[in-house]
Amino acid sequence: MSRRKGFTLIELLVVIAIIALLMSILMPAMQRVRKQANAVRCLANLKQWNIIFATYVEENNGQFPSGTTAQGFWWIRQIDAKDRDWKSMKIWFCPTATKPLYDEKGTATRRFNTFAAWGIFGYTDAGLGPHGIAGSYGLSGYVLSTKPGTTFEGGRRTDDNWRTPQVSGANNIPLFIDAMRFDLWPIHQDNPPQVEDMPWESNNHMRRCCINRHEGFVNSSFCDFSARKVGLKELWRLKWHRSFPLDAPLPVWPDWMQRFKEY
Repeated sequence: MSRRKGFTLIELLVVIAIIALLMSILMPAMQRVRKQANAVRCLANLKQWNIIFATYVEENNGQFPSGTTAQGFWWIRQIDAKDRDWKSMKIWFCPTATKPLYDEKGTATRRFNTFAAWGIFGYTDAGLGPHGIAGSYGLSGYVLSTKPGTTFEGGRRTDDNWRTPQVSGANNIPLFIDAMRFDLWPIHQDNPPQVEDMPWESNNHMRRCCINRHEGFVNSSFCDFSARKVGLKELWRLKWHRSFPLDAPLPVWPDWMQRFKEY
């Protein structure tokens, strides 16, 4: 009679050890691939936003939205309503930050951090879409065609706004960027957050976009309707507004940013 054969305990342990070793090698590589894929999808979203803004500009005498509404600075009200429904428009979200901080009842759903989406805002207001708005990108307030002399939070003024994409150096003027808020007005005196995942402060708008979503980078679109990744340290060398000094001293980088590439 033939004897039935099977794996011995030692053989099973060896197989399990080999599988564990292969997983330990493959998992980091798979995570890197996933992060790269998310970054590519994020850039694709921003290119779609470029089309939305380019269409708006073409239909409005070459001007960006004013951002000024009866309810305050809500540029989102000035784009086509079909583009405001965050539940159906995936381009509102970077793939790394898809869950809003609040639900449609205004209840906090998660901790404020780099990978949290802002919103939900205006869920009872039809002017902001049937489900309100939420997302994980922010518009540079300096592109808005707001009238000169307007003053808003932190004493920021609109005198140096671009108002139109038809300007010199448009490829270095941020339009839409990974951010913790739907709008932002950075100034060169703004310092980076002292710790990673630090909530932005009302008078420090650079912290709204100085967030580690893409391994030391964020993605941004620009006024020439291009899109690319931007190093966190490079944020202080973008031409946010007409008087933004590109040769101003850089801030002292906090510990969590030390490892990132210089711009």
